[in-house]
Formats: sequence, C-alpha cells, structure tokens
Amino acid sequence: MSKLLTLLIAAAFAATTAFAADAPKAAAPADKPAAAAAAPAAADAKADKKAKKAEKKAKKDDKKAAAPAK
Repeated sequence: MSKLLTLLIAAAFAATTAFAADAPKAAAPADKPAAAAAAPAAADAKADKKAKKAEKKAKKDDKKAAAPAK
C-alpha cells in the first residue's frame, strides 16, 4: 500500500511539473504593455462616467428649478 501511495504522489508531481513546463514563458512580458495600454482606457471610461453622472445631475437640478413651487 505504501508503494502505491508513493507512486501516486510521484505521478501527480510529475504531471504538475510537466504541465508547468508547457506554459509559454514569452507571454508574461507581452502582457505588461497590454495592461499599461488598458490603464488610460480605464481612466477615460471613469472620466466619461463621471461626466455623464454630473450632466444627469445638472438636468435633474434644472427640472427642479423650473418646476413651480407648491
């Protein structure tokens, strides 16, 4: 039983190391410029969202000001 358990652990270890060796190593540096390019786009999206929210609030305030007082 001990030999079987040892064999199963060794097989699992061999499978994980073989899988890790197949991973492309050149992809890691290529991801960084893509992430750097995405950061300004995310900042622009946040600015657009804030501008739309401010515009919506201004319209709501204008409607309140234009409504007759009760």
